[in-house]
Amino acid sequence: MRKLLIAIASMGAVMGAALPAVAQDALMLSGILTQGGHAEGTVPPGSTVEYDGKQVTVGDDGVFIIGFHRDEPNDTVLNVTLPDGTKKAYPLQVDAREYDIQRIDGLPQDKVEPPPEVMERIAADAAAARAARNRNSPETWYKTGWIWPVQGKITGVYGSQRILNGAPKQPHYGFDIAAKEGTEIVAPADGMVSLVHPDMYFSGATLMIDHGRGLASTFLHLKSIAVEEGQFVKKGDVIGTVGSTGRSTGPHLDWRVNWFEKRLDASLFAGPMPGPSYTPD
Repeated sequence: MRKLLIAIASMGAVMGAALPAVAQDALMLSGILTQGGHAEGTVPPGSTVEYDGKQVTVGDDGVFIIGFHRDEPNDTVLNVTLPDGTKKAYPLQVDAREYDIQRIDGLPQDKVEPPPEVMERIAADAAAARAARNRNSPETWYKTGWIWPVQGKITGVYGSQRILNGAPKQPHYGFDIAAKEGTEIVAPADGMVSLVHPDMYFSGATLMIDHGRGLASTFLHLKSIAVEEGQFVKKGDVIGTVGSTGRSTGPHLDWRVNWFEKRLDASLFAGPMPGPSYTPD
């Protein structure tokens, strides 16, 4: 995965080459330009930024953040309008990734698709999660840095996908971390609790934290939740415990990170899993 720190003084593709110091009309961008990655940029204060049709929050210091979905196109464009009204388009080259794809056939169909009587509940769950993901807080709580919310054996990774009875299912957008039921989960970065739900159909007890500027963490299958909506939490604060609620086959935490509706790779924030890993019995 390419990490980059570059400055662009005119229109050109972001490819990781170091260029001269940023000019008054330039974009500075640092991060990981790959599917599931993210980047923080700086533009002259007073500029506006648009990416993938979305107006991006730009701070008084000109700082903004963007994220790249699991299936982000290779060629995308970041649009900047400078304070004097000049418009600039910066092509970005986002590296493609290969994901683990599993094909499983011969399953009973009722194990592949949820029964019709729960579809209304599933739709309501999805709407609540979508509303929380689309918060656009101006704060930069994410700048406190990131840690893993729980330590354990990683049993599911970002981007993997199953094809059941020939039907592609939703890709897995998080990291499954096996841990003993009741293990404490901590906030991976500072933020505001944006969603607490006791029992979603797929994800069971579900919690979301808004880290600012469209970045949000989601925690699925919890046994218990120790915080309330609207509560501010600091990195390392206990927010709940590991469980196996919802459609789960055993105690684990499914941790996900979003930039609005774009699903990001949480490991690109937290780095390698530290310490000894728990191996389930």
